[in-house]
Amino acid sequence: MTTTEGLDPAFVDDATVVVDDVSVWFGQKVALSELSCSFGPGVTGLLGPNGAGKTTLMRAMCGLIPPRRGHVTVLGHDPRGHRDVQSRVALVPEEDAVPEALTARQLVRYQATLNGVTDADAVERSLAEVSLTDVADRRLGGFSKGMRQRAKVAAALVTDPEVLVLDEPLNGADPVQRVALIELFQALGAAGRTVVVSSHVLHEVERLAARVIVVVHGRLAAAGGHRAIRDAMADRPRRVLLRSDDDRRLATGLLGLDQVVAVELAEAGVTISTGNAGELALALPRLSRQLDVRLREVRALDASLDSVFADLTSR
Repeated sequence: MTTTEGLDPAFVDDATVVVDDVSVWFGQKVALSELSCSFGPGVTGLLGPNGAGKTTLMRAMCGLIPPRRGHVTVLGHDPRGHRDVQSRVALVPEEDAVPEALTARQLVRYQATLNGVTDADAVERSLAEVSLTDVADRRLGGFSKGMRQRAKVAAALVTDPEVLVLDEPLNGADPVQRVALIELFQALGAAGRTVVVSSHVLHEVERLAARVIVVVHGRLAAAGGHRAIRDAMADRPRRVLLRSDDDRRLATGLLGLDQVVAVELAEAGVTISTGNAGELALALPRLSRQLDVRLREVRALDASLDSVFADLTSR
């Protein structure tokens, strides 16, 4: 488990949602253990393997599950006991539990009525935001999974929430729908909404969210930008691919660098492991000049969110 020391902190200065030392358990099963973090305006990705506690955390944030220990505050109040807060928070659950006999328009209108929405254009505007206007009068039972996901998002948006919590909202969406939803969530975040997105599609979270919260075994594993998280993991070597006009000579020279832990020469180039990427970045140009080798590519192989997530969850 990595520490959050040196990273973008688990707490943000303009937090709208604060999770303070929260523990939740069901019988003998501990879902969250002394978890502290916060979420502010913009988009935050919530990551973790199945069973990590992500869904429990999201439900606690929305006031659906009471913490056994610790506190959750949303917009400065307890979400379980403050009616005004409840009207300003919306959850899109992962479960595909939609009333199949209703049309998409009926679902969104029902949600608007339930929440006392008086804006006459809110239903049509929400359907348009997820590109369901043309099929809004079709029954949800005939929708694909991706279309049902979009209908649930529209039902959440109709309340004009300040805090939008989405549990695996990209599941079942086709590539075009995924891009449209990502752009929608980013626009909501840019407008000052607090958007929390849980997803296992890691490269899409990398595109979607500048800040990431990683939960493993019910505990906070890391918080910050994915590159900052990876940079803080100093106890594991980083892997870098180098390509040059003479890979064999380059590989031989790299063996003499203190920053290099291992060297592998292959057809694709030279792959090295380093315990200090910063010092390596300074040493490579000098080595290139000494060897009279021209570097064509220097690429980190483990700076993506996929590799960060794999490292964190393997500990």
